[in-house]
Amino acid sequence: MFAGRRGSLAAMVILALVAVLAAWLEPDLPPVGGAGRASDGDSLRLGEQRVRLLGLDAPELNQTCRRDGANWPCGQAARDRMAQLLRSGDLDCRPEGRDKYDRLLARCSIGSQDLGGRMVAEGWALSSGDYDREQRAAQAAGLGIWSGSFVPPREWRDQQDRPEAVWDWLPFF
Repeated sequence: MFAGRRGSLAAMVILALVAVLAAWLEPDLPPVGGAGRASDGDSLRLGEQRVRLLGLDAPELNQTCRRDGANWPCGQAARDRMAQLLRSGDLDCRPEGRDKYDRLLARCSIGSQDLGGRMVAEGWALSSGDYDREQRAAQAAGLGIWSGSFVPPREWRDQQDRPEAVWDWLPFF
């Protein structure tokens, strides 16, 4: 049925239309809310639902930063601040999809306060494009992780995920 160049082109057009139609028909994820529990500085749990906040990237839970010439547990500090904020009220989260770990990707607020914006504004997370103004202010004020030096969370994760090269143990490589 789809032989030759015209057939291949027709098949690709049909597949593209099906994909667009499927995306259009996919229902929006409903809002979720309630009492949250902090997992780290940019993710949390609402009951059994795992949620990753959009627009920011916080230090990983076991990540350390440097301040006053010493290491300090900035990942734990970011998680602790998230936990403190979550204790201040119920969350209202607007999911926008899911990530490869099946977590909801969402923007969440407590009352009228955007949770992601607050974490960035207080220096506990980096903006991923949505909270640039808040990040500049936190950096200028030396708040949170900006009070010392740190490896950006994305780079830190990449360094942790890198398997040791086979040749690293040989003295002549």
